[in-house]
Amino acid sequence: MPGDASDDTLRVNDMEDHQAQFDDAMFDYSTGAYQVALDKFKVILDAEPDHFDARLGLAMSYYRMGDFASAIAEGHRAEKLRPNEQLVHTNLSLFYMKSGDKQTAEKHGLQARIASWKDNMTAPGAKPAEAADPELQMAQPKLQSFKLPEKFPDQPWKKNAKPGQPPATPPPQTPPPQTPPPPAAS
Repeated sequence: MPGDASDDTLRVNDMEDHQAQFDDAMFDYSTGAYQVALDKFKVILDAEPDHFDARLGLAMSYYRMGDFASAIAEGHRAEKLRPNEQLVHTNLSLFYMKSGDKQTAEKHGLQARIASWKDNMTAPGAKPAEAADPELQMAQPKLQSFKLPEKFPDQPWKKNAKPGQPPATPPPQTPPPQTPPPPAAS
């Protein structure tokens, strides 16, 4: 019966199953078994057509196999799922560039850049908004205090010992004293 607790459990198990299948497909993709990964992505998409990551994985598998037309088609299907996703436009730009359509590739490259700007809408110099879950925040290094030395060491390679002073001129060298010529012998 729909809405039953057992129905909800079945959906959770299906989602876990799809995640395991997706992980398998990504492993195959990462090891270069693109056809195997492509087949696994198709199985996931047959069961769940709106699985965004599987759609992107399928497009990348087509791309790696050299089927740019299919990669572009799958990329546009992913774009329909998330039109403002930076990765979708980055991939489409790559696909179009490899297929020889530079103008469309540049259009999607620009869309990817715009999407990245939308992710960070804080004003320059402003502190970004805090994440809802503090455990998801990036780790920040602890600032360590240190004491500046009171006197910095001399820097003999610099001609100006102190800022604002003219370059030091070496003292004039005096010629060595000349000895009188020996008396002429007569």
